[in-house]
Amino acid sequence: MAAKFLTAQWLDLAMVNYEVDPGILASLVPAGTELDTWQGRTLVSLVGFRFLKTSVLGISVPGHRNFEEVNLRFYVRRKAPDGWRRGVVFVKEIVPRAAIAWVARTLYNENYVALPMRHALSGGEGGSPRRVEYEWYFGSRWCKLGVITASPPEFAAADSEEVFITEHYWGYARQKNGSTKEYQVEHPQWRVSRAGDAVLEGDLGALYGEKFAEFLTQRPTSAFLADGSAVTVRNGVTLTAGTG
Repeated sequence: MAAKFLTAQWLDLAMVNYEVDPGILASLVPAGTELDTWQGRTLVSLVGFRFLKTSVLGISVPGHRNFEEVNLRFYVRRKAPDGWRRGVVFVKEIVPRAAIAWVARTLYNENYVALPMRHALSGGEGGSPRRVEYEWYFGSRWCKLGVITASPPEFAAADSEEVFITEHYWGYARQKNGSTKEYQVEHPQWRVSRAGDAVLEGDLGALYGEKFAEFLTQRPTSAFLADGSAVTVRNGVTLTAGTG
């Protein structure tokens, strides 16, 4: 097993999900992997969450331990000797610290950008709905991703869309030479609360490209809040291009 690269807590994960034409993802699928679908549907997710108690290679840097992240991701799988590995590919990840973005781009070739960010949490007292919102400043305005829960947190059924989205325990990143970096993400199963309402505001075409904006401006197929947990991200391993 690879050594630990990062440890942290990922909490209050607002997950808003959209069905897309698989053709818009074809050029982004890393070598050695293939698109992973749920009930024949190709999904992308916008995910906002809190990074807490972050440590990289055992070192916690003041001012870089607690921060927000919003990412756009899709789902792939790779046939490994131990069976299918279900993973995530990131289209773009937003964080509020330039140093965090630099480390991710340099070590993993992930498409991180640094923008001013903030979040707001409310509700939840006595079983009341929770409102969780993440905002980033882009294009001269604050953009927003948020959910309002409509059910208490619970473990979803094994064949549910919520489990498909939350239980991809590998990450895959295309490298500049065409190879693929694979890394393992460890965390327990998360409880999820269905969302009664979700919001996504901002210039999605400028941020993600018009081909994604066409789908992200439609009604999401689902939205929920995952409670999160402690996580471990292991050091990446480079796969030979075309392996799979």
